[in-house]
Amino acid sequence: MRHKVGFNRLDRKQSHRKAMLRNMAISLLRYERIETTKAKALEVRKVVEKMITRAKTDSVHDRRIIAKDVNDKAVLNKLFTEISPMFAERKGGYTRILKIGLRKGDAAEMVIIELVKKTAASEKDAKAAKKDKKADKTKEETQDAAVVEEKIIEETPKAVKTEEVVEATDVEAEKTE
Repeated sequence: MRHKVGFNRLDRKQSHRKAMLRNMAISLLRYERIETTKAKALEVRKVVEKMITRAKTDSVHDRRIIAKDVNDKAVLNKLFTEISPMFAERKGGYTRILKIGLRKGDAAEMVIIELVKKTAASEKDAKAAKKDKKADKTKEETQDAAVVEEKIIEETPKAVKTEEVVEATDVEAEKTE
């Protein structure tokens, strides 16, 4: 039996389908977000996720295998230098499909397929950084309050001294008169 084995042929011949999926994969890697139909997005997702997984190990062999499908050198370089390090900690699920409604002409279900920007590790780091920032802020506030209190204490004797000097000069002025 052939359960769950196969793919959507998208009502195209093999050469047309392969070319279309390659072009869509290159566009997705270049712009990191494209709008298409749901059926095409599901097929492009398979292609792109395999490319990103292979790009995680930057070797000549992997570059050559991906270069068979990605014929744009700038996109190939971006895949290996920017996109794959972004997903270094992630085991899969590099893309996200967001439904945007039906197309007017033929009521085809339209979606946006995009690369997921934040990894789970970066979200944890962001939460930890937020907690650290909050702790630092409260620490700074307590330090600022302590500094203000010290200034008040320092300024108070000066004010008293100034008043004593003013009183002393008044007393001396009265004596001379």
